Amino acid sequence: VQLQASGGGSVQAGGSLRLSCRASGTPSVNIMGWFRQAPGKERELVTAISLSGMTAGNTKYLDTVIGRFTISKDNNEKTVYLQMNNLKPEDTAVYLCAAKRGALGAAEHTSYEYWGQGTQVTVSS
Repeated sequence: VQLQASGGGSVQAGGSLRLSCRASGTPSVNIMGWFRQAPGKERELVTAISLSGMTAGNTKYLDTVIGRFTISKDNNEKTVYLQMNNLKPEDTAVYLCAAKRGALGAAEHTSYEYWGQGTQVTVSS
């Protein structure tokens, strides 16, 4: 599976950015999500979404982004989007798209099998 991420950039606090990630190849994955990693910090799951099956559309969010970030999917395009609103300086990090065949609930980065390239998000105060 190849993951192609796009979006990111630099904004001022309170601004918005949109990230997208398109999956291609095989095998099919059923969970896609976004992690982020800031300098000196551990990689953390920001959000993830279930793509198919009975849990299709189910989502998981990091507590600190609830109400500000929204993940969505386009199954036809095998693409997920991350809309980030009301960005804060503490959201500054490299954001990485990831995918797996497994359960939505497992948030550890080690549970994800496939990774896209990182995209920098910088929020200035």
